Amino acid sequence: MPPEVINFIAHYGYIAIFVLVFSQEIGIPNPVPNELVLVFSGYLTYKSILSLPLVILTAVTADFSGTNILYFAFYFFGRYILKHKPRWLPISEKRIDALSSRLLKGGLWRIYLGRITPFIRGYTSVITGLLQVKPKIFLPIAFVSGLSWAAVCVTSGYILGPYWSSAGDKLAQAKIPVLVVAGTLIFFFFCRYLKKRYFPKKGS
Repeated sequence: MPPEVINFIAHYGYIAIFVLVFSQEIGIPNPVPNELVLVFSGYLTYKSILSLPLVILTAVTADFSGTNILYFAFYFFGRYILKHKPRWLPISEKRIDALSSRLLKGGLWRIYLGRITPFIRGYTSVITGLLQVKPKIFLPIAFVSGLSWAAVCVTSGYILGPYWSSAGDKLAQAKIPVLVVAGTLIFFFFCRYLKKRYFPKKGS
């Protein structure tokens, strides 16, 4: 991880974590993925420089705030934005129609998995807004996915604390696939509840 980012987090603590996570969630490029930012922050909790609960709270707040800015922007103004879309948004009308069909066939899982998957987290919020997924459905998923994502990343850094010097370089190259597995298990029953409530089978 770049020493500038390490120094920024070590010096400014929770403010730095919030700024880095929030900025990447709204689409501003970061020098490193948010997952690695949170793993390193977890390491600082192991060193007793930061508090584990406060790091998770900061990360969830930044993530939830940033992702909802994207979601509501595209929820209310998505068609206009799409018509005048910037070059960085590789989404077509046909793609939106295809995603709409998939969303109705177990899409809640896809929203959650997208929200905990590195590099497509922001796009998931954009697409969900474009598809007009209701806030009462998206907001709980956004919160639970953000909580499980942040908790897994930060706790991983805390657990890896004693081995940080040897694990740091490997983590910088990893995509942290454990996020998907752990997050899926945490969210399993919650997602089933939402699916049954908001997407009941015909005749039920």
